[in-house]
Amino acid sequence: MKVARFVLKIVGLCLGLAAAVCCVIAYWDKITEGIQTLGEKMGCRFARVPSEYDDYADWDE
Repeated sequence: MKVARFVLKIVGLCLGLAAAVCCVIAYWDKITEGIQTLGEKMGCRFARVPSEYDDYADWDE
């Protein structure tokens, strides 16, 4: 019975970790936007990070 409880604890921990990773992936854009906003309010000079798509802005022209 102790082995079954231990296995269930490990399975529960893995499922909880997977859920946390999925939440971070799903809300990554909102997380980074919040961090940038917080950095701008605090006056951090590195708060504004250029987008990875800025390099391709001239391709539309």
